[in-house]
Amino acid sequence: MEINFENKTVLVTGATRGIGYRIANDIAEAGAKVIATGTTHRTLESLNNNFTKISVDFSNPNSLQGFIDYLKDKEIDVCINNAGINKISPINDINLDDWNTILEVNLTTPFRIIKAVTGSMIKNNYGRVVNISSIWGTIGKEKRVSYSSSKFGLMGLTTSSAAELAKYNVLINSVSPGFTLTDLTRNILGQAEMDKISKTIPMGRMAHPREISKVVMFMCSDLNSYISGQNIVVDGGFTNV
Repeated sequence: MEINFENKTVLVTGATRGIGYRIANDIAEAGAKVIATGTTHRTLESLNNNFTKISVDFSNPNSLQGFIDYLKDKEIDVCINNAGINKISPINDINLDDWNTILEVNLTTPFRIIKAVTGSMIKNNYGRVVNISSIWGTIGKEKRVSYSSSKFGLMGLTTSSAAELAKYNVLINSVSPGFTLTDLTRNILGQAEMDKISKTIPMGRMAHPREISKVVMFMCSDLNSYISGQNIVVDGGFTNV
């Protein structure tokens, strides 16, 4: 079975690096017209050039509002809320501004985007939304109070909105990646720490971004016709040990 996104308009936030970058390119290669957002100017590599690239900073209220206004006139078939930020800090050292910013980008922004895109989905009796969560939205870890709170909240947004919109054939799910080989992971952890973490993963390695992308593509494709309100953990078995 082939995943095909021809004649579909797909929104991917946070598409200029990491997992979002891979998702945006893979979906474009499958025929979609992709609206890709990001805060960097990295070139998307798909051969078919089916991209509308928008620079938007979801931590900036004016930038976010401008993007929401832009979406009001668009008919989006598939929405992938991937953009997110993190700041590791002990709970007693968390700055309230940082807390608010992480919740704004990781939780409030997906909420506002879902509100903006599902109107046309309801009208067309078709839509797919995938929220990119994290293993830290299913389990906890020290120094990740802000991030985990935002991702646990994203799970609530996913399940509740899915229950409300399923009758319109709008299927809403989340995908929770584990440790993944992105530039950000390499820069933050370094090779020695990555090797150490890999030994704690039952599969003995971290995920490649394309392995996350494949799951996301299935969940937001026509091959998924009956899964909604679910969270798919893609972590090589890490959260089970």
